[in-house]
Amino acid sequence: MTAERSDHPTHHEKSTLTGQGNDYLARLREKLVHFEPSRIKGSHPDAAVLIALTDDPFEPEIILTRRASHLSSHSGQVAFPGGMRDKTDRNLKHTALRESEEEVAMPPECVEIIGKLNQVVSHMGVRVTPWVGIVPANIELTANEDELDAIFRVPLSFFLKDERHHTDVIPVEKRAIYVPCYHFDEFVIWGLSAMMLVDLLDTGIGADISLTKAPEPGSPLRHLEPSKHRRVSE
Repeated sequence: MTAERSDHPTHHEKSTLTGQGNDYLARLREKLVHFEPSRIKGSHPDAAVLIALTDDPFEPEIILTRRASHLSSHSGQVAFPGGMRDKTDRNLKHTALRESEEEVAMPPECVEIIGKLNQVVSHMGVRVTPWVGIVPANIELTANEDELDAIFRVPLSFFLKDERHHTDVIPVEKRAIYVPCYHFDEFVIWGLSAMMLVDLLDTGIGADISLTKAPEPGSPLRHLEPSKHRRVSE
């Protein structure tokens, strides 16, 4: 089985939010404990993902996966552990924890769920609920090779610096959203995963990063085709 990748470059803090002394996990708990996420109505199949952060309060890492290249859909894409709701799932939190255990062997009892973020609908019409959880930094994970070819971690501070490779401009409901694309080692983090990361940074940390905020003039843009399904919570 494929074990988790733990080798990554060290990223140095350069701003207030990414400087030493910030207890990011305390900030997340404070923000999310009373947060009431927006829900998207309508007839959509439901899925849930787990945005898992390691328990180092000053330099937590976010656990991400890459879908296996042999899959017929979304092969090679970076994602959070998670998947479609099963009829036997008690609720969507159970979906996120069950799928995380199946995909990366993450024991549910090792996850402290601290809240959830706004729902989003993918370009395929799936309504996704992101759950935020804290896991031990020394947790050992193993990829299910039927679904994944990599598990890797990215420091939260990397995303807070917002050094994006480019921005995807996506028409959604008669307007545009601006979705960052990040390159970390050989991994490309974009699309729905990047949208949920922006919500984590904005809602959970208070970073000045938004899907409705256009990047600075001259920043690289990639214009994508509109989708009849994709929706984001206000």
